[in-house]
Amino acid sequence: MPLQVYEKEQILDACLKVFARHGYEKTSTAMLAEAAGISKALIFHHFKNKKTLYFYVLDQCFDMVRTALGIDHLPETGDFFEMKEKYSLMKLNFLLKNRDVYKLLIEAFKEPPSELKTDIYKKYGDLMLERNQIWERLFENVPLKEGADRGQAFELIMVTMEHFEKKFLAEVMDINDFDEDYHKQLLKERTRFLNMVRFGIEG
Repeated sequence: MPLQVYEKEQILDACLKVFARHGYEKTSTAMLAEAAGISKALIFHHFKNKKTLYFYVLDQCFDMVRTALGIDHLPETGDFFEMKEKYSLMKLNFLLKNRDVYKLLIEAFKEPPSELKTDIYKKYGDLMLERNQIWERLFENVPLKEGADRGQAFELIMVTMEHFEKKFLAEVMDINDFDEDYHKQLLKERTRFLNMVRFGIEG
């Protein structure tokens, strides 16, 4: 008997929490079945195995992010730094409100279990590459100092932004009552670092 849509969503939501808390390798099918309120037999019947279920959950998370951030409709014109700042703030705010999604995505794309690496790259590699290519095209309009390598400059900016996203989320992930002033202070710190990258530090 096929799952109803709402039943499938409830099962995936329950399994997301387990995968996010324990990670793929430490999560058992029994843990997933218990969290979802169904038997292991039904887990295997509807999702075949833990790996398949994980990718169902990952698809759900990826679709949530794509919809919330408009990844499929990133503008290809405009100021690179303004757009990157806007996108980054949207991403941070979304992940703070969906912390289990954040934890799962970090595991999947930053620290994937060896069993999943190849499949994750095949499934999502082209989408991630296409997104980065849009940012690269936007960066083409940024004027650079004479002698600066555009490819290296782009990489440095992206690494800096990613570093502060990780720092921000690591520092606030376990805070139950989020402090808006603390939020603003962290964002100001990131802006100061980004400005040093953009405008240089030598007097």
